[in-house]
Amino acid sequence: MSNNYEERVTMIAAGDLQEFVPFGRDHCKHHPNALNLQLRQLQPASELWSSDGAAGLVGSLQEVTIHEKQKESWLLRRGVSDVGEEVEYDEELYVAGNMVIWSKGSKSQASAVYKAFTVDSPVLQALWCDFTVPQEKSEKVNNSGEVVEKCICILQSSCINVHSIEGKDYIASLPFQVANVWPTKYGLLFERSSTSHEVPLSPPREPLPTMFSMLHPLDEITPLVCKSGGVFGSARVQYVADYTLRIVFLNEEPSIVMTYDTVQSLHAVWALRRVKPEEQNAVLKFSEQVGTPQHVATSSSLTAHLRSLSKGDSPMASPFQNYSSLHSQSRSVSSPSVHSRSPSISNMAALSRSHSPALGVQSFSGVQRFNFSSNTQSPRRHSVSHSPNSAASDSFLAPETEPIVPELCIDHLWTETIMTMREKNSQASKVFITTDLCGQKFLCFLVESQLQLRCVKFQESNDKSQLIFGSVTNIQAKDAAPVESIDTLLVLEGNGNLVLYTGVVRVGKIFIPGLPVPSLTMSNQMPRPSTPLDSLNTPSKPLNKHLGPLEEGVLLSPVPELRDSSKLHDSSYMEDCTFQQLGTFIHSVRDPVHNRVTLELSTSSMVRITIPEIATSELVKRCLQGIKSILPREIAVQMLVKWYNAYNAPGGPSYHSEWSLFVTCLMNMMGYNTDRLAWTRNLDFEGSLSPVIAPKKARPSETGSDEDWEYLLNSDYHRNLESHPLARALRLDPLETSFPKDDFSPSLSLDSSTLLFTHIPAIFFVLHLIYEELKLNSLMGEGIRSLVVLLVQLARDLKLEAYIDYYYREYPALVKISRQTCIIDQAQTGFMHHPSFFSAEPPSIFQWLSSCLKGEGALPYPYLPGICERSKLVVLSVALYILGDESAVSNEASHYLCRITSGQRKQQTEQDDNRYSFRHSTSVSNLAEKLVIWMTSVGFTLRDLESLPFGVALPIRDAVYHCREQPASDWPEAVCLLIGRQDLSKQACEGNLAKGKSVLSSDVPSGAEAEEDDDGMNDMNQEVMSLIWSEDLRVQEVRRLLQSAHPVRVSVVQMPEVSDHEYIEEKENRLLQLCQRTMALPLGRGMFTLFSYHPVPTEPLPIPKLNLTGRAPPRNTTVDLNSGNIDVPPNMACWASFHNGVAAGLKIAPASQIDSAWIVYNKPKNAELANEYAGFLMALGLNGHLTKLATLNIHDYLTKGHEMTSIGLLLGVSAAKLGTMDMAITRLLSIHIPALLPPTSTELDVPHNVQVAAVIGIGLVYQGTAHRHTAEVLLAEIGRPPGPEMEYCTDRESYSLAAGLALGMVCLGHGSNLIGMSDLNVPEQLYQYMVGGHKRFQAGMHREKHKSPSYQIKEGDTINVDVTCPGATLALAMIYLKTNNRSIADWLRAPDTMYLLDFVKPEFLLLRTLARCLILWDDILPNSKWVDSNVPQIIRENSISLHATELPSSEDLNLETLAQAHVYIIAGACLSLGFRFAGSENLAAFNCLFKFAKDFMKCLSAPTASITGHYNLETCLSVVLLSLAMVMAGSGNLKVLQLCRFMHKKTGGEMNYGFHLAHHMALGLLFLGGGRYSLSTSDSSIAALLCALYPHFPVHSSDNRYHLQALRHLYVLAAEPRLLVPVDVDTNTPCYTLLEVTYKGTQWYEETTEELMAPTLLPELHLLKQIRVKGPRYWELLIDLSKGTHQLKSILSKDGILYVKLRAGQLSYKEDPMGWRSLLAQAVTHRNSETRTFKPETISAFTSDPALLSFADSFCKPAVNMGQKQEILDLFSSILYECVTRENPEMLPAYIAIDQAVRILERKEMSETFELWQIKLVLEFFSSRSHQERVRRNPNRGLFMNSEFLPVMKCTIDNTLDQWLQ
Repeated sequence: MSNNYEERVTMIAAGDLQEFVPFGRDHCKHHPNALNLQLRQLQPASELWSSDGAAGLVGSLQEVTIHEKQKESWLLRRGVSDVGEEVEYDEELYVAGNMVIWSKGSKSQASAVYKAFTVDSPVLQALWCDFTVPQEKSEKVNNSGEVVEKCICILQSSCINVHSIEGKDYIASLPFQVANVWPTKYGLLFERSSTSHEVPLSPPREPLPTMFSMLHPLDEITPLVCKSGGVFGSARVQYVADYTLRIVFLNEEPSIVMTYDTVQSLHAVWALRRVKPEEQNAVLKFSEQVGTPQHVATSSSLTAHLRSLSKGDSPMASPFQNYSSLHSQSRSVSSPSVHSRSPSISNMAALSRSHSPALGVQSFSGVQRFNFSSNTQSPRRHSVSHSPNSAASDSFLAPETEPIVPELCIDHLWTETIMTMREKNSQASKVFITTDLCGQKFLCFLVESQLQLRCVKFQESNDKSQLIFGSVTNIQAKDAAPVESIDTLLVLEGNGNLVLYTGVVRVGKIFIPGLPVPSLTMSNQMPRPSTPLDSLNTPSKPLNKHLGPLEEGVLLSPVPELRDSSKLHDSSYMEDCTFQQLGTFIHSVRDPVHNRVTLELSTSSMVRITIPEIATSELVKRCLQGIKSILPREIAVQMLVKWYNAYNAPGGPSYHSEWSLFVTCLMNMMGYNTDRLAWTRNLDFEGSLSPVIAPKKARPSETGSDEDWEYLLNSDYHRNLESHPLARALRLDPLETSFPKDDFSPSLSLDSSTLLFTHIPAIFFVLHLIYEELKLNSLMGEGIRSLVVLLVQLARDLKLEAYIDYYYREYPALVKISRQTCIIDQAQTGFMHHPSFFSAEPPSIFQWLSSCLKGEGALPYPYLPGICERSKLVVLSVALYILGDESAVSNEASHYLCRITSGQRKQQTEQDDNRYSFRHSTSVSNLAEKLVIWMTSVGFTLRDLESLPFGVALPIRDAVYHCREQPASDWPEAVCLLIGRQDLSKQACEGNLAKGKSVLSSDVPSGAEAEEDDDGMNDMNQEVMSLIWSEDLRVQEVRRLLQSAHPVRVSVVQMPEVSDHEYIEEKENRLLQLCQRTMALPLGRGMFTLFSYHPVPTEPLPIPKLNLTGRAPPRNTTVDLNSGNIDVPPNMACWASFHNGVAAGLKIAPASQIDSAWIVYNKPKNAELANEYAGFLMALGLNGHLTKLATLNIHDYLTKGHEMTSIGLLLGVSAAKLGTMDMAITRLLSIHIPALLPPTSTELDVPHNVQVAAVIGIGLVYQGTAHRHTAEVLLAEIGRPPGPEMEYCTDRESYSLAAGLALGMVCLGHGSNLIGMSDLNVPEQLYQYMVGGHKRFQAGMHREKHKSPSYQIKEGDTINVDVTCPGATLALAMIYLKTNNRSIADWLRAPDTMYLLDFVKPEFLLLRTLARCLILWDDILPNSKWVDSNVPQIIRENSISLHATELPSSEDLNLETLAQAHVYIIAGACLSLGFRFAGSENLAAFNCLFKFAKDFMKCLSAPTASITGHYNLETCLSVVLLSLAMVMAGSGNLKVLQLCRFMHKKTGGEMNYGFHLAHHMALGLLFLGGGRYSLSTSDSSIAALLCALYPHFPVHSSDNRYHLQALRHLYVLAAEPRLLVPVDVDTNTPCYTLLEVTYKGTQWYEETTEELMAPTLLPELHLLKQIRVKGPRYWELLIDLSKGTHQLKSILSKDGILYVKLRAGQLSYKEDPMGWRSLLAQAVTHRNSETRTFKPETISAFTSDPALLSFADSFCKPAVNMGQKQEILDLFSSILYECVTRENPEMLPAYIAIDQAVRILERKEMSETFELWQIKLVLEFFSSRSHQERVRRNPNRGLFMNSEFLPVMKCTIDNTLDQWLQ
């Protein structure tokens, strides 16, 4: 009677019951808008809302208008977190009235409102939907795939609001009334509401579509098409226009739709997908046949509709909006083509999805959307029948209309079969997809009118292309809901019972503690209710339906289950009435989430219950999974059902006894009688005897019996006692259990009729494999011991000697005690199914590994896919690493593994191979790397490695150790974590983050320093700068030189003869001189603080004041320029404050988070600061933030007409759009350049400086594009003649220069291959501009303007070289930049005859020399000989050398010309040196330039200075100083700093504003970005530097005649981050590290290596081959640049943070500069034995690993009376020392485990041989061939384990085992 428990009706206990009230309901009452909601009248809207929140019109389908009372409804879903990990909470979306409340909460944590929305009209429906936004290949998007916007959609009657969780919101107005909205995988699906009496009109016409899709809130709403197979297979594509089809269900994955046909009363399933292009065309063609009367009708109704629309009625208001159509107002009547949708310039089209929606939303709300967007249609109709004279009949002739292209399509998959008796309203009220316990999927739909749940089985076809539907099964049900997490569904039967099904198999009733159980007896004895039936309405449906014939009660459900006969004939009607009078019963189930579900009771209160899990213990889960995978499906389901019932019976077992229960249950199913089997009888059930196990019969005899004694002997207690040392000491003989004879009687034979009897061998083998798998997890020891007992019993009964022997060897103690066998009849063994994979020799994973290590061949190891993943992993990794078979980890691993499956499951298992496909994305050199990368790709982590037994893990650890020594820098984060290189993993992880705030940015709170103290330089990163310049205070000095916020010191001594008034004037004149310098400072400050600050978005940017006052000692009286005593130039500080604004703006790092609003928010209130704001805007353009400024605001600023703002804005916007040819910006700039406007356009009065800025802007936007039209215009503009009135007459030089620079930028570096410009003769024209000659006739559209010459300026018909030369020279230099074109360079050679020299301004010689050298880029050499070689012979022979003291006498030569030409040519050559070696810190170039700087300084003080002219010498000196600063950019070189400081102090005499500007620019460049930035020598950088460092400096602060001052800031475009800052990954602080930088070989030098101490500026990346962090202090790290520089670039752009990790036993360079305090150094100094010198206390200095520290603390510190334990302590200390110095602390557990195992063996206490196996594997690994080879190949690398330790251990074991044998 072993099966006695199965017949009992079992019940399943549901988990904790909880009162459920939607959280939103309560929140609504307190919500501000709650006053107008009459919440008193709320009622559960179950008539309208089915479980998934969609208004499937439940029950009688009578339309209920929404406005009767305030309805409420809600949806629940599983919590979704941002990253996508599993979260255990519910999200609720609650709708009432105009409000939607989204809350999150769970049982354990209280609910909280996440968002609440209030809209203008009542909410019809709210739902979650994810929209995908396809990304264009925009900049900075690596995964150019799709971005998913998670949104919430709120449907109102006229529009739908969509709010994304990023905070965007969209409003899409709806062109028709929507009955329902469904979220799909692609977007939203709308059902147009159609009234029931839509009759076909008398003229036959194409019906209008009923279903529409919207893929994104900014896209149009398009009709759905369906593709249905024709009778003869000709599939026809057409719009879904059948108004009898209603959607009842829509699922996202798989993407299917279920519809209900109201006429035929049939359900159908369709696949939903994107439409294919040919289907689009088919539909459009189909609707094009104009001949058919249908088409005419369609278009006519449409025109009428649109006509009434355009009058501006709201589509909802007018009663005649009865029609609408697919097509919409024709966009252009003339174009009849239907297919080519021209890119319409409708606003909707222009508003692409990627734009922020906030701009376009206002214009589309309401009706306007129809007039704007010509392609939204309005299909919405009521009946046309009740308005006979409606507009539909007015005209049948309409213009050709253009249809809308559909986006989604549905394919027909399945329709249910037609039943004979079918009620009309059998629409499904609830549909869901459920999976049964064996993974089969069912689509279930509840037909409430029939009280039936219909389940259709479906599966994917083999090629994954479509779904195949099977047969329908009906289950009697009043309501149902899926329980996803345990693959079951909950069914509410007609009589109020809750029953659990899996698929269509009944599992059992659910018992809910606290609710009355509906019992049958009661309902039979109840009298018929006397109440009239109509009043008896359950809230969900009228009862009178059930009064019809009750056949469906008699139809048997196909569920194999014994039923009580009384149950069958009981009418469901009777029961319903009964329970209603009883009070509470469940009348519906709703909101299933995970394994929680809400029950709605008849009292209309709700409770939420949880359905229990299948199993909680890991072991039971594993076994169930394994057995399930091996049994045929039906049997597997039955087995699981039985187990589930047993496990979840009310008052079922606790966690601990789960295993015991499982064993009993399993053995019963196999046919054992567990009561008679000694060990199963004694399994511990912790008191509560589950109803599954029949309780023991009480014995009549009170005196006890033999069995009790036997029980004692078999108990655990006795067993432990036997093995107790005490028992041994007392020499107690072990007691033999005397088995009573009757136990061997055949009564213990197995019952062969049970469910699993035939499958015993298969189950046994699977359990054995699980046992092997668990051996690979050192945390599952307890489970292994439990499992082995069961295995031994089965092995014994199956008479498998080999297996019994195997278990006995592994667990001698356990196997010895269980001896009882059960007899299996020989007759019955025939019935047993011996699977093909069953092997007589027990498979052993350790044995397999061992033979691999020894190099013997091994059979493939059997494994269960999905269950024995660890075995698979270990087998493959050993095959790869030890056997060296690289193909092992590629897809097919067949020759090492044989996969075990039950025969019918072939198709499923094919798929899980491709997860393990090994990606060769990263470069892999050797096996160790291959192994590590493969292991992370299959998801193996450090945690898993730690739980592997040490012997098995050793080969993997060896590979990890290999990789840790020499990792590649481009490995993914997971690999770096596995090999224990946190520095690399952190780097990889930071690399994937968006550029945000850096680790190193100094977070000085903005209010920390007093206001007046703010000099604009407090946000610099002190920490890094103090590492770079640690020896002195140069940074403070630079701050002092560059600050312009404090008054200057004006010290003038009052001579006796000077009156007080004159003295005041003298002081003010002196102050005026000093102010020239103060006004030049901001430019340098901008360079110094470049990109050093992340602004707070809620505060305006602090801009330091430009302080132009002074203080005079001794009394510190204030000196002010505004006193009126002296003449101060007007608008003197205009440009200075512009520069001040730029400097402040440039502090903002490009990575900061800034938006349009913040930029506008910074706009100052008072007009005096407008110039600063103009500079601020330009700075934002230079660091790329201006692209975020809305076009509206840009327009706003430009219309103000403020000159500075326009200059800043135009330059800023152009710099932000560098080289993009952006059309919008081009339009913006063209307005300001007359030459780019059509000849007939109005003359705009654009200020001259703004024109200059616009011209440069054009150059920037078109940089490097060689755009023909632009080049042509700019070429002409270089020589633009002055106009007849006064226009174009002042400051012509700067305009011509700008045009030249812009032309150079446009054709940058293109040289002679300017495509399609040969007819422009660019170089010849430029040459002419440079040397002069007759003007050419101006061809082109502007010749009208130039006919009449200027009245002011007489130029004649020759070119004015003074105006055009600089621009043309630099244009040539840029066009032929680095081309080494000799012929062009010879044009630029300085003239070598006196006659010719007299024709050229000496200044222009500087530009020519510079231009010539830039063209002959490769000829520049960093020595003074080369510099002098640029000077023509005549000058060299006759000019004064720079050192001369007296004048040579000569009559026929003009000495002044020669001297000036000489200095300028030398300055030009020096400047070109600066460009060539910019940012390189080249020592030769530095020395050469420094020598010339000294020479020029001597020259200035020499008597000969007057010949050359002070001004010229100062200019040249400034140029040389700038060149020096360029070469040493960012390095903060001390000598250059001293020169700059010397120049800073010179304020009198010739020193004007321009020179100060140059000197402080040099100072700024020297400390560019606080030492984090350097200059680049790329083409575009050189172009930017040419604009910024143009060697003609302004004379006074508002001088823009020769060069626009704003251009000085373009140096930003040449700055690039090149500082590498090593950051210690443990302390997160910057530190010193030794770098080894390898240069690629070039024509000047071979490949070379140099060592740098980081933090340091790197050389330009294109020159480098590789960079490595060198040992011995830090772990080595190689960045290989031959693969590409993008990785290093991204590191540098994120503040250059390179994570490094200190090796154990080392200190950082800061603490221990010479390396004398490292752990190894100490070991050498004390010569006595190592272990003694290592004091555990000192370990804290060398490792930060908390585990090691506490180990040292607990196990290595000697206590007082240690005695013999001292030896163990010493051992532990030496092991710890070994691990720390060898850098493999993870071997510590292995060492100790080996030691412990050996000790246990010596004490003869070993009860299992697990550890011995591990030691064996370790020894075999070290003697394996592959390991020996590795050691041979790389002899100097540290051994992985100590060489002395293992032999000692092996010896000890051998001795012990020998003793045993004696």
